[in-house]
Amino acid sequence: MSKAHRGKGIRDQFAYGRGECPVCKRNNVKILYEQEAGGVKFKICKTCRAAIKNGTKSLPQAEEAKTEETAAS
Repeated sequence: MSKAHRGKGIRDQFAYGRGECPVCKRNNVKILYEQEAGGVKFKICKTCRAAIKNGTKSLPQAEEAKTEETAAS
């Protein structure tokens, strides 16, 4: 079974897939998981991906859409 988010699988990505997660703002973590919110794709870290899936966190753009939706009604 291949492991796409380790070693050889991330060598071709910019900075070996590392950067700042837009959700938790941690620096120098692997941002390899794509998540879509409001028609825009974000690359986020593994822990934020799990938190979004469980419903404890949401993407920044998704939060803005919720506030606009409640303001309109």
